[in-house]
Parts: sequence; C-alpha cells; structure tokens
Amino acid sequence: MAVVDKIAASGTGTGGKLRRDIGLIGLLWASVGSIIGSGWLYGAKNAVVVAGPAAVISWGIGAVAIVLLALVHAELGGMFPVAGGTARYPHYTFGGLAGMSFGWFSWLQAATVAPIEVEAMIGYAGHWHFAEGFLHANGTLTPSGLAVAVLLMAVFVAVNFLGVRVLAHTNSAATWWKIFIPLVTIFVLAITNFHPSNFHSHGFMPFGAKGVLGAISTSGIIFALLGFEQAIQLSGESKNPKRDIPRAVLGSVAIGAVIYTLLQVVYIGALPGSSFAKGWANLAYEGISGPFAGLASVLGLGFLAWVLYFDALVSPGGTGLIYTTSTSRISYGLSRNGYAPQLFERTDKRGVPWFGLIISFVTGVVCFLPFPSWQQLVSFITSASVLMYAGAPLAFGALRKRLPEMARPYRLPFGEIISPISFVVASLIIYWSGWDTLWRLGVAIVFGYLLLGGYAWYATSKNLPNAPTMAFKAAQWLPVYLLGLGVISWLGGFGPSAKNVIPLWWDMALIAVFSLAIYYWARAVALPAEAIQRNISDVEVVDEGGH
Repeated sequence: MAVVDKIAASGTGTGGKLRRDIGLIGLLWASVGSIIGSGWLYGAKNAVVVAGPAAVISWGIGAVAIVLLALVHAELGGMFPVAGGTARYPHYTFGGLAGMSFGWFSWLQAATVAPIEVEAMIGYAGHWHFAEGFLHANGTLTPSGLAVAVLLMAVFVAVNFLGVRVLAHTNSAATWWKIFIPLVTIFVLAITNFHPSNFHSHGFMPFGAKGVLGAISTSGIIFALLGFEQAIQLSGESKNPKRDIPRAVLGSVAIGAVIYTLLQVVYIGALPGSSFAKGWANLAYEGISGPFAGLASVLGLGFLAWVLYFDALVSPGGTGLIYTTSTSRISYGLSRNGYAPQLFERTDKRGVPWFGLIISFVTGVVCFLPFPSWQQLVSFITSASVLMYAGAPLAFGALRKRLPEMARPYRLPFGEIISPISFVVASLIIYWSGWDTLWRLGVAIVFGYLLLGGYAWYATSKNLPNAPTMAFKAAQWLPVYLLGLGVISWLGGFGPSAKNVIPLWWDMALIAVFSLAIYYWARAVALPAEAIQRNISDVEVVDEGGH
C-alpha cells in the first residue's frame, strides 16, 4: 500500500483527480530543468562580485547544504508520493498550524520563481535590438517590458493547460538543451581562455569569510541549486513514485552541483585581467549584456555568444514552465489539507488543477511590481525557499521517532544525524540572506497567516468537511523559531540594516545552537503516532498497483 492522491487512469479526466503519467526521466528532468535556469546565467558573476575567486568555495558549501536537504526529502518523497509534497509533510507530523505555515512558505517560493525566470529572459534579451526598450537603466521593467513579461507568464500557463504528459515532454526536450549548452560553455572557455592566475592576482578571498557565506544566499547560489523538489511536487503524478522519487531528487542535485561549480571555475579563469583591474567588487566589461554571453563576446567567441543569448530564452523559460506547474500542485495540496478552498482541487479533463494555474499566473504578474529586479527577487525567494525546506528535517525527525517501523522505500543512512544537521544548515542559509531580506519575508508570512488562517477559521466555523485542526500544542516551537531567527538576524552582521551587535562566527554558533534546540523541541512535541496516522490516512490510500 502507498499513500497517494486520488488517481485517474491515464486517458481519463474527472473533477478532482491527477493522472500518473510521469516516469523517472520526466521526474529527473523536471528537477534538473528547474535547477538549471537563470541561475547559471547570472550566478557565476554575482557570486564572484560578492566573494571573489573564493566563490568556488561558496558553491561547494551551497552544494553540500542542498545535498543534505535533498537526502531528507528523498526519504519523505518515497514515503509520501503526493502532489505538493513539501507543503504537506509538516502537516502530517505537527498538525494544522505548522502545515499551514510551511504550506504557505512552499507556495510563496514556487509562485515567485516563474517571474524571476521571466526577468532573466528579458534581461538577457536586452542584447537584441527589439528588446532594448524593455528595461530601464537600473534594470527595472519599462511598460513595454512589463507587457512582454505578462505575455511570457501567459505562455507558461498555456503550456501547462495542455496536461502533464505534454508538459513532461516539453520540459524534457528543453532540459536536454539546458544541460548541453552549459557543458559546451565549460569546454570552450576551459580550452580557449583559461588563466589560473586570475584566482590569486587580486587575492583569492578578498572579502573574507563574510563574502563567501553571504554569496551563498544573496548572489543566487542557493537559488540556482534549488529545484530538486520538483520531482516531489509532481510525485502524485508519477508512474512508480516509490522507486523514482529518491532517484530523481538525488540525481538532479548531483547533476546541478557539478555543472554549476565547473561554470564558476571557468568563468573566473576566462575573465580578461582588465575586467577586474579595479577589484572584484567592480567587475565589468562595458557595453555587453549578460555575464556569460558578454564574456564570450569580449573574448571574440561570437558563435558561443550567439548560442548563449538564445539559451537565455530556453533555460529560464523551461524553469519558469515547471515552477508554474509546481505552484498549482502546491495549492492543490494546500486545499487537500484544508488550508485553501476546494476549488483548487478541481481538475479539467486532462487532470490539470486549472484554478491553481490561473492563480499562479495572477500572482506571477503581481510579483513584477514590488520586486522588479532579478537580484531583489533572488534574495527574497532564497529565504522563502529554504524556510520551506526547513520543515522537511523536522517532519523527518518526528516520523523517525513516532513511526519508526513505517515502510520507507528509501531509508536515509545516518538519518538521525543528517536530519538535525540539515535543519541547522537551512537556518544558516536563511540567516545569511540578511535582515533586509528577512523583514520583507516576515511581512509575507504575516500576509499568509491572514489569508490561509482566515480560510481555515471560515472552514472550521462552517463545519466544512476539509476544515483543518490547528494543533497549536504540536506547533508551539514555530513562532519561537520564526521570531528567534528574525531577532538574531537583526542583531547580526548580514545585510546593510543589521545592527552588527553579534560578532561573526558567534552569530553562526548561536544560530546552530538555537536551531538544534528547536529541532529537538519540535520532535518532542510532535503529534502522537495515532494522530500522524490519522493525518496520513486523510489522503486516499490506494493499492500501488491500482489506478
């Protein structure tokens, strides 16, 4: 037996069912296609400006952090192959308040990635004459640029309405291209313009440890490596989720981490000395748009530059496409857990949650207004993303303690050690985002509580069948965790507005101790085994072989 969502047999279509049409390659490519998006186009330059050549270390730390989180998700994804999985694990183990909170973090993250990718597409398209009027000098969208951005969002939604099978095929084709082009770029730059002296001519770590750590959250490194969870969000539509989900999650992280690290190495090595003559913080090669394509133009690699400008449409486009899918599946999961109207569960004849797609389009368009530049969006969404991921280690710990004998298709070795470490790592990444980002995230969290909490109150007062139980006792640690992170960030040294009261390293030690205390507190007060089983059984249990 497997815990799954309602399944419609392939070829059928009904009001509230998903269809299991995706195989291993479709799941793997959904995650890889999400990982290799606009991050590879901008991440290498942004990271070297913040950390210098030591940005290579930043990518290494980021990769280790994501691997730890992915390992935890691999076990949970195999156990619970349900749509919008990351939004639902805390619900199973900690009840309504925690489930609603992490569900909101998950939805917020997914809904804002597609606009980020659109921003990246438009930013790189500035190379072409027809797109010169799409951006202001400061990188914000002009009215015509905003119109194009809205049109691109509409395309993402339109492809999704064709169904998950068409989506998987479309994304797989785009992902083959998205892997091929970075590999070609790595090879060409490595053999034509690689200068090892670039790594030490102005100091390997010119901005110290703070630069290395800050780059992880603020320059797009974590943002670039995120996306492995797409296989989990689509697991309700997987043909063989128990086997394929762990493979897709871990495989996508391995592919993405290797490609991104090599891209950073060749980018630094290929830079002409004149571009960083005034220091890494002032890295520039004037008159050229797009970090990698611009570099190729400066180096006289015209054909590579042309290919990269074209890829700047394909790579972010593929990522935006799959995150639009993910947004609708997370809202589907939120509705299944009782935090959103049941309208989000309605599917069309192709098994597509149509209302969730429409809302994802509206949200994406709104995101162009308060956060018009790619860099601002990246800082914000990285925090929302990692806050979402932080719920998985907590759920993992609670399930290992409360239901140790439950079937686990993939059982993480040393999980009792890796899980709390991954929670500490998630908290550190959130902290490194800086106070200026975190206070904005706090506003978004409050808005989510008003929105989802309001519906939960309405559903409870009207005795609706999917009304959630808040379970405040099992989530008593959550407000302490959120407020505690905020206070430490405000007193720490990351972000221009931070008070810099707590010295470097002491602040991270404090985060580590604080996070471990929260982890074991949460595990201790998690719902009892019977309540967890009840929450799990709320999702229809069907025989794995039956559709």
